[in-house]
Amino acid sequence: MIEKVEVSIRRMPGAEDLPLPRYMTGQAAGMDLMAAVGEEVTILPGEREMIPTGVAVALPEGYEAEIRPRSGLAARHGVTLVNSPGTIDADYRGEVRLILINHGQAPFVVRRGDRVAQMVVHRVCRVIWAVSEALSPTKRGEGGFGYTR
Repeated sequence: MIEKVEVSIRRMPGAEDLPLPRYMTGQAAGMDLMAAVGEEVTILPGEREMIPTGVAVALPEGYEAEIRPRSGLAARHGVTLVNSPGTIDADYRGEVRLILINHGQAPFVVRRGDRVAQMVVHRVCRVIWAVSEALSPTKRGEGGFGYTR
């Protein structure tokens, strides 16, 4: 059974016509976020643009929202998020904004209502560090990048 949590959401002025973030399938982990641009925004190859979503959220304490790219935009157009995943903390109350970057070879046009990213809400925990002189051994040990080739 999937846990459900109630989250307050506010539509920003001028974004009342846009749908709220929503799951596009019954088992989707992420909710699609829409572009709340007033007019089309063209992102040239190699450039990035800040794209508003038209919503602000009040996550409960102990939760965060990760903002992730949409795989279809990345595969078809080379468009992704600069800071991926982005994090929305429980105490942030401003508009969710996205920094889209065009790694493709052609200009990419963002239109009002385009699904441009997804948001996944997670529980978080607080770490209490236990300083140790040595860490428990594992088979991997200190094997880092490329260890499991």
